[in-house]
Amino acid sequence: MGSPYIGETLQLYSRDPNVFFASKQKRYGEIFKTHILGCPSVMLASPEAARFVLVTQAHLFKPTYPHSKERLVGPAALFFHQGDYHTRLRKLVQASLSIEAIRNLVPDIDALAASTVDSWHGGHVVNTFHEMKKFSFEVGILMIFGRLEARYREELKKNYFIVDKGYNSFPTNIPGTPYRKALQAEQKAIKILTEESNQPLSWSHTRNMPITYKVILETLRMASIISFTFREAVADVEYKGYLIPKGWKVMPLFRNIHHNPHFFTDPQKFDPSRFEVAPKPNTFMPFGSGVHACPGNELAKLEMLIVTHHLVSKFRWEVVGSESGIQYGPFPVPQQGLPTRFWKESTT
Repeated sequence: MGSPYIGETLQLYSRDPNVFFASKQKRYGEIFKTHILGCPSVMLASPEAARFVLVTQAHLFKPTYPHSKERLVGPAALFFHQGDYHTRLRKLVQASLSIEAIRNLVPDIDALAASTVDSWHGGHVVNTFHEMKKFSFEVGILMIFGRLEARYREELKKNYFIVDKGYNSFPTNIPGTPYRKALQAEQKAIKILTEESNQPLSWSHTRNMPITYKVILETLRMASIISFTFREAVADVEYKGYLIPKGWKVMPLFRNIHHNPHFFTDPQKFDPSRFEVAPKPNTFMPFGSGVHACPGNELAKLEMLIVTHHLVSKFRWEVVGSESGIQYGPFPVPQQGLPTRFWKESTT
């Protein structure tokens, strides 16, 4: 469990956390304990255990974060509530993120995506990570506030990124270690320019992108930004002969499940075709599971569909420099923001 209070936090944050958890699982099995971020914790790396904590016995585990993150998020956040109040609050949030709600925003998101990627061409270096964060923020503003005046939108953006930087940083600022190389662009993107591709996207278009959709699912399986989630036992809980003491953190390890060869053959290989068959229950949880699963998952997938459509239909690109791996803090982000040059494809 490591040294007092610090535990194994330094080991977790000084390298790829996925390697840290995988090595623990290999040594101790799918249920093991550690001490990170000042908290004794139980790690769960099986679909059955994740469902036990997040769905069937969710009332025994309250949603939680490490103290540093809880202070930034605030106690009123939807994530921390349970019971009837959480149900009512989630319905309000879910209403604005439902399929019916986002269907009407497709033209706006399409125009925003087209404007964003059009600004990248010309051969100058683009920090794609920062650009995609700005795009996601603009979509969020559109969802919450509608067509907000530009000066208010920019002020919100500036303050949001200040909070976001603090939220996603480890309190002692120990850098992480990259675990894989980003895929390099080796040849031109496949040309799918048609007369229709230059027309604004509609909802029906986004429902008819089977290959792109499987690519997005495989991307989420391989490298979702959320590798695990936090819960806290509200009572002593017994699971398969193990005792989880009251007050201990419990962390379902989504990435360990997503990279388990028993559920996904050759898990290190990027293979969108694996989603031609639906995954086994509780083996694919990029947005969590249960009543506290991410309510914005459909919007997130819609954003990815639209941006990917504009990129592969209109552009070619190349990643700049050799530092193109992944860094952790603790969440995975492209090293140096994945600097990239973009050029528009010729229509002739």
